[in-house]
Formats: sequence, C-alpha cells, structure tokens
Amino acid sequence: MFFSAGDTASSPPARAVRADDVVLTGDRPTGVLHLGHYAGSLANRVALQGRCTQTLLIADLQALTDASGHAAHVAAHVEEVALDYLAAGIDPAVTTIAVQSRLPALAELTVLYLNLVTVARLERNPTVKAEVELRGFARDIPAGFLCYPVSQAADITGFLATLVPVGEDQLPMIEQTNEIVRRVNRLAGAPDDAPVLTECRALLSSTPRLPGVDGRKASKSLGNAIPLSASADDIRRLVHAMYTDPGHVRASDPGRVEGNVVFAYLEAFDPDAAAVEELEARYRRGGLGDATVKRRLVDVLEQLVAPMRARRAAFANDRGYVRDILREGTARGDEVTRQVLRSVRRAFALDE
Repeated sequence: MFFSAGDTASSPPARAVRADDVVLTGDRPTGVLHLGHYAGSLANRVALQGRCTQTLLIADLQALTDASGHAAHVAAHVEEVALDYLAAGIDPAVTTIAVQSRLPALAELTVLYLNLVTVARLERNPTVKAEVELRGFARDIPAGFLCYPVSQAADITGFLATLVPVGEDQLPMIEQTNEIVRRVNRLAGAPDDAPVLTECRALLSSTPRLPGVDGRKASKSLGNAIPLSASADDIRRLVHAMYTDPGHVRASDPGRVEGNVVFAYLEAFDPDAAAVEELEARYRRGGLGDATVKRRLVDVLEQLVAPMRARRAAFANDRGYVRDILREGTARGDEVTRQVLRSVRRAFALDE
C-alpha cells in the first residue's frame, strides 16, 4: 500500500485534524481493496471528508517499483481502486481522486529531490530495509524501489500536504520527507515564516493491523483477505476458513481470544462492542463454539459489505463516469502540483 492509516475503523480524533489541514493518502493499484484497507484507511478517509482538503492518489508509478513485470495488471487496476473508493463512500465532489502517473510535476519533483538524498540515507531507511528483506532483493534492489521514499516525498509535498495518514511502520517515510522539505527551504533561502515547502505530520492509528484470514498479514497476493466486493458466499467461505485457537477443540474448552482472527474482525467491525466483549469472556471461560462466533461475524461482515458491493456494481456499470472522475480529479491535482513545482524549480535556480 502507498500510505496506510493502520487498521481501525474508528474516525480520526478531532484534535488530530485541523480545518486547514491538507490530507494526502492513497493506494497502489495492484489489486482490488479489501477489508484491511477499509478498516485501516478508507473508513477514516470517508470520515475526513468535509473536515479538511483531501486527495487520494492512485499510486500506479509506485506500484511499478516492484511490479514492473506486471505493468498491464497495474494499469488495469487503476479503475478498480477508484471503484473501491466510490463503493466505500468517497465523494469525488469533496475528495479529489488523482492518478500518480498522469501528474508529470511529481516525476520532476522526484528527480530534483534525488539530488538532496544519498544512497546511504535511503538504505538506512528502516521501512525500505524491511521491504527489501521481505522481497528478498538482497543487492538486486530495483533503483526505483530504493528511491520510492523520495517519490513519496514528491507526492506529499506536491500537494502541500500537512497531514498524512500512516501506519507506525511508515513513520520513517514522514521523517525523510521532512528532511527533504528542510533542505529545499534552505536551498531557497526561504524565511521560516514563508517556506517554499511545509513539513507534514503523521496521522497514526491506535490499533494493530487487521490480519488475513490465516493469521498472516492481509495481502492481495496471498489471497487471504476479504475484498470489499466479496459476495455473500465469499464472505461465508473466508470466515469459515479463519484461524481461531487450535487448542479450542470443543465448545466447552476455554479458548484464546488473543491471535484469534475471528475476534480481531469482530472487534474491528461489529457495531455492538459490549456484545463482543461478552462473547470474548464466554470464549475464554469455555462454552462458546467457533461456529457460533463465525456465524455472527458472517452476519456482521455481510451487513457491512453488501451496500458497498451494490454501490460498486452500480458504478462499474458506468465506466465512463468513473473515468470522468479520474480525469477531473487528476486535472485538479495537475494544477496544484505544477504550482508547487514552479516554486521548487526556483529554489534550484531553474527559473522558467
């Protein structure tokens, strides 16, 4: 994912968001979005609408940094991600949806910023180090992947974002972005009260990430996540496959709630928190079977997903409308990012 707000379906705390904030977040179009995305960021993005300026960036260029061999797949999912946004309740009249690759100013900002960052600094970035290890790149790191923190900095500063919803693992990206901001301002000789670029701050979540149905990290590639467009049969099948407590063989056995995927999803999505707490207490004592808990979760998820599924199907029947949304949102983004680029070019003595 491009930026992530963590995995909580609660709205951002009011004190964390100011009316004059500019929010930037987005997703890599490597597949359809799932409930982890909804809990972690989409629900928060919907809640932020009307409270501040917000742009969602479909980061297709960033997706190519480790998926260049699947470029057609990435391109095909730009509209799919937009459909998921609309299905979740994003209103394009309030929230701008833009496509990264169609904003040339972002690419030029990336090139300029690369002159302010060393390879050693990029290799020290903890997020990059973890991702390199996860993908097994060793020293065969695609240059684009190593440099994607700089691209991300271009995205954030290109929209003059002041607030970026991220998971805790992405905090090094915010730090590196602000380092670049300070260097550009020093390069321009800008006074503190009139900087060329403004530093941003993170909007962190307060709960852990939602796991996949098998207990591992929810991932499109692993097929262990529940898509926002899942059918009722898909929801039932995936919930029944969820990891619970292997020691909870009989309903009468005491069970563990910690690490139990079914309860993780109930805590994230069941609107009746008191009922979930009671179920957890019963499960710990013994006397509550996995099948009973899973039936409740199936009902909860179907109530959540069914309206999104219906909205998505309706928008999917009018692809022209979706393309218009992307075209108009990208045009708005193009205007903003070109203005920022002009200011940054002046800082590099590249006056037009």
